Amino acid sequence: MVGSLHPPVGISLSDDVEVRPDRASPYRARVRWIDPATKQRRSKSEAFGTEEEADEWVATVRNAATRGVDPLAATMTLADYGAGVLDLAMRGLEAKTLDPYLAGWRLRVLPSIGHLPVRMITNGAVDRAVHGWISEECGRSTVKNSLAALVRIMEQAVRDGIIDRNPARITGWQREYQRAEDELDDPRSLALRDWQTLVDLSNALVARSAGEFSGWRDVVIFAACTAARIGEVSGARVGDIELNTWTWTVRRQTTPSPGGLVDKGTKGKRARKVPLIAEVRDLVWARCHAQPDPNARLFTGPRGGRITTAVLRDATHWDEVVAKLGHEHLRRHDLRHTGLTWMADAGVPVHVLRKIAGHGSLSTTQRYLHPDAGTIAAAGDSLTAYLRAPRSPSGPQLRIVGDTA
Repeated sequence: MVGSLHPPVGISLSDDVEVRPDRASPYRARVRWIDPATKQRRSKSEAFGTEEEADEWVATVRNAATRGVDPLAATMTLADYGAGVLDLAMRGLEAKTLDPYLAGWRLRVLPSIGHLPVRMITNGAVDRAVHGWISEECGRSTVKNSLAALVRIMEQAVRDGIIDRNPARITGWQREYQRAEDELDDPRSLALRDWQTLVDLSNALVARSAGEFSGWRDVVIFAACTAARIGEVSGARVGDIELNTWTWTVRRQTTPSPGGLVDKGTKGKRARKVPLIAEVRDLVWARCHAQPDPNARLFTGPRGGRITTAVLRDATHWDEVVAKLGHEHLRRHDLRHTGLTWMADAGVPVHVLRKIAGHGSLSTTQRYLHPDAGTIAAAGDSLTAYLRAPRSPSGPQLRIVGDTA
């Protein structure tokens, strides 16, 4: 498919837009042409919701063909395009550099944006992908290598005439990385202040969403109260809930992949149990009884689709809402920081908190135990009380082991 990226300039295309009223996307746009090398008739089609979108797609493919770009390549996903030009794009790299580039391409780039058509990849899409890698605690060099691999693939797309400029050449991601490092050092600073703040946020998100979908309130409150990632909330099934003990066994998470959204194991690759506190039991009970199938998802979008952090952001106009409430830097992942901070302040032992969070390292969990100002003041009062307590006039006595006198 990728081998014929350069047919003669001015290749002749025929096109049509067919209306199929019984389909969810009723306008099918199609282009056809004769491959000048094989003399075979080839075609490409896409379905759209409106006639304007279909016409725009046809115009895009025609424009690409006039510049000598294969119409199939012009609409190819990043994953398909990259598979065909990977060797060419990575030429000249030494093995010690090539290996981490390929690992970044396979493990981070493709799962994040591999499903997008090359021509639809923007600076914003790359920014969000890079931020996702940083928030997943990927090292600085890992992010750099993954981005470098994407830059090379997109640079090849520029040379092939599929796109006019390289959207992967972004700047400022190091500053975003610094914020993530600050987050790792002090995740408590990103937590919501109290329960009422969480309720106000969830209500505002519902009010801003299309149709005021109340499910967004449930997702936000459930995520904060369980200290779970949004992908884990999306992956929760009715059968994962134990109503008799009020616990949730976290077994999977929903993540992007080259073929779309998929469910896979949790980040730590291990199932873990999370308590369901009183504040979420009513909504959990109602959802479990509304879906008798144990394999049914506990939470879905307004049309029954899977939820991701991007879906939650866009559907609720998250950035606009949090800025209006005075939490302009709050992200969806900070709901997890909120839950873990509240649990730590409630006195949950660190070894239990680690299991609930699913942290691989105890040092990660301990970052939530940093005392706040009130705790520090209480510690000072305790020391004062200790120093002022009555003591023996002669003070503490040192007894040497073995001394029988």
